[in-house]
Amino acid sequence: MLTNAEAVPIEGRCDARFSEVMEEFRRNLAERGDLGASVAVTVGGEPVVDLWGGFADADRTTPWQQDTIAVVMSCTKGATALCAHLLAAAGELDFDAPVVRYWPEFGQAGKERVLVRHLLSHQAGLPAVRTPLEPGAFYDTERMAAVLATEAPFWEPGTAYGYHGLTYGFLVGEVVRRVSGTELGAFFRSEVAEPLGLDFAIGLPESQHDRVTHLNPAPPPAPGDAVPPFLMRAMTDPTSVQALMMGNTGGYFVPEAWDSPQALQAVIPASGGVANARSLAAMYAPLATDGRVGNVTFSAADIARMGSVQSAVGADQVLLGPGRWALGFMKGAVSPAGYDPPARIVLSDDAFGHLGHGGSIGFADPVAGMSFAYVMNQMAPDMGLSATGQSLVDAAYRALGYEHGHGNWIPTRPPR
Repeated sequence: MLTNAEAVPIEGRCDARFSEVMEEFRRNLAERGDLGASVAVTVGGEPVVDLWGGFADADRTTPWQQDTIAVVMSCTKGATALCAHLLAAAGELDFDAPVVRYWPEFGQAGKERVLVRHLLSHQAGLPAVRTPLEPGAFYDTERMAAVLATEAPFWEPGTAYGYHGLTYGFLVGEVVRRVSGTELGAFFRSEVAEPLGLDFAIGLPESQHDRVTHLNPAPPPAPGDAVPPFLMRAMTDPTSVQALMMGNTGGYFVPEAWDSPQALQAVIPASGGVANARSLAAMYAPLATDGRVGNVTFSAADIARMGSVQSAVGADQVLLGPGRWALGFMKGAVSPAGYDPPARIVLSDDAFGHLGHGGSIGFADPVAGMSFAYVMNQMAPDMGLSATGQSLVDAAYRALGYEHGHGNWIPTRPPR
């Protein structure tokens, strides 16, 4: 096992002001369990950190390359949310409209009054499906949309929130398809990825699969380690929403399936995106600066709406802990004392973005003028942001002159 930080292959560029990010990145790879990863930061739309290092394989024989990409899991939700916000900014989608205005078949089983904003803020009551899914169902967006249209909510929509970990993408993606006439993966490619020059796909062509590093599952808890309440419920109650969310996926939600050829090629808008940190940070950069994404320029009000908290009161009905959700994006949050194991994502109050299961993250901070992303191939067991990811976020905020407050980062001088 590598113990010498200097022996870890690291390449790229890092402005001197952000040297601590590079040092934390090196320590993550050499001492803290990261296998291979990339990290990127932009300020004012300009790249100030673009680093990659470690290894693309578990045997540590193939270095992580400049164009190595990985499944970014729920960071994909941020990309899917951005597609919906593009349609809203263009006047084609109303977040306060009922979903049935755009997707009439959705109005079954008590869902007639579900609003589009409920889908984005995890309030729709559809975090899982009861209908048994056949193998491969998650690779068919039309099949999943049809199933969700007939499902009854687990709670009255709009009255509570719960993380729609995998169904989110099929719900929001279908609305995007109904409004735009284009399925989510193609819409993201033409309206976001191509205009911004991103190496980011939701539905990756087979010709690109050789660049994808395998996403290695997190090690199991050691004896005596606390098990997150969400996982404990899933393991002990097969009828629970937690067990259905993880288990009734047509075989998708198992470690070896996440980056199988079938999953990589499929459009899975909640968790199937493939990217590196450079592209994930570049996707968020306009949201931290001029708001321009392709043919759409988001106004200051549009950006403020993206980062406005929608769901935060009470416990998450699925994760069984605290959460703060904006319209398709996550906000910083720290679990209260006594929540075991603790979960956290420490950002500034102005930031919004999304974590990915296992440790990846991408976000924009409009006040700091910063976008940030971290993508790795060794998953961590943390329920919030991994310790490795948080160390990089912390270093970036310190470089901008922020100080740590009560669970967030606070500017102490003009950040730009």
